[in-house]
Amino acid sequence: MILNSIEDLRQEARRRVPRAIFDYADRGSYDEVTFHRNLADLAALQLRQRVMVDVSRQELATTVLGEKWTIPVGIGPTGLTGLFHANGEMLGARAAQAFGVPFCLSTMSICSIEDVAGFVGKPFWFQLYLMRDRGFNEELLNRALAANCSAIMLTVDMPVQGLRRRDPKNGLSIPPRLTLRNSFEIAMRPAWALKVLTGRRRTFGNLEARMKNTGGLKTLAEWIAQQFDPTVTWKDLAWLRERWPRKILIKGILDPEDARLAAEHGVDALVVSNHGGRQLDGARSTISALPGIAEAVAGRCEVLFDGGVRSGQDVLKALALGARACLIGKAFLYALAARGEAGVTLALEIMRKELAVSLALTGANDVTRVTRDVLVPR
Repeated sequence: MILNSIEDLRQEARRRVPRAIFDYADRGSYDEVTFHRNLADLAALQLRQRVMVDVSRQELATTVLGEKWTIPVGIGPTGLTGLFHANGEMLGARAAQAFGVPFCLSTMSICSIEDVAGFVGKPFWFQLYLMRDRGFNEELLNRALAANCSAIMLTVDMPVQGLRRRDPKNGLSIPPRLTLRNSFEIAMRPAWALKVLTGRRRTFGNLEARMKNTGGLKTLAEWIAQQFDPTVTWKDLAWLRERWPRKILIKGILDPEDARLAAEHGVDALVVSNHGGRQLDGARSTISALPGIAEAVAGRCEVLFDGGVRSGQDVLKALALGARACLIGKAFLYALAARGEAGVTLALEIMRKELAVSLALTGANDVTRVTRDVLVPR
C-alpha cells in the first residue's frame, strides 16, 4: 500500500494498534470541541496562489534556539510513545535526528531518558511537569543534564488532568494487560503485542521507581493528581532556571497575556498549545490564538506551534501567522504506530514535500521569510 499522507499513516495506525492505544493519541477531552477546532480552523485558512514568480530555488531549513532544523517541523513530547511501537521513543529520536529535526522526550515516556541517550548520538530535548516533590524534579533535571539534553520543555497546561472519556471506556492500562474488554483487540494484533511485550520497557521508564503498585488508568490518574503540582505559578520559573543552565521552553500558552508573562520571565521559547485538545475542552484553537501571541511577545522569545498539524500546508499557515516552527504529536504517533522508525521518517518526508510545493505555489522561496501574504486575507 502506498502511504503518502498523514491520514494514510493514521488509518494504518488504526489497523495496527489496539483501540485503547490508538484513541489515546487520536482523540481529545470531554466532547472534543477544542480537538475538532484545532483541525477545522487550520483547514479554514486559505492559501493565496501566486504565479509567474521564480520558485526554482527554495530554502526549507530554519534555526530554532540556535539549532539548525532541515525543515520547520520538530517532534513534540508524547506520553506512552513506547506502546505505539516497541522502543518507540528511541526509534522516534533516531529518525528525527537522522532527518535533522529535534525530538522532545516526555516525562511520561515508556523508554527512559537513559534509554534514549544510549541509543542516539546527538542531544535531544526533555519535557518536564513540575511535581509536588521538587526533589524528584531535580533528579529528572540531573538525569537530563547527564544525558546531554539541550533544552527543557516545561508543560504548564496540566495542573489538573482533563477528563478523557474514551480512555476509561477503552480499558487503557499501563502496562497493557489482557482483559475481557480488550482481549479481542490485542488478539487481532499479534505483531503489535509481541513487539511491545518484548520491548525495552512497558511502563513509564522515567517514573518506574515512583510508581510501584500504580495499577491501571484510574490509579494512574490518581497518581498524577497526587504528584503534579497545582500550585505552580510564574515564580517557579526562577526555581527551574536556577537548576537548568540550558534552554527553557514553556508549552501550553494559549493567551496573549500569558505569552507576555512568559517573555518577561525570560523563557527562550514558548509553544502555542492546548495539549492537542486533551485538556480544557471549549478552549480556542491554537491557530486562532497564534497571531495574538506572536504579536504579544514581539520577538522577545521564539514562538513554536502545535495542535492539529497534519500537513505541510498546515505548517505553512502557522509560519504565516507568526510561528518559527511547528511541533507534531499525533502525526508522529500515527507514523510510529504505522511503520515504526521508517514511518516517522516517511511522515517528515511527506511534510517536507507538501511544504515545498505549497511554498512554491504561493510564490515564496524561504520558510524564514514567510508572511501573511501567503494567506488570503479574511
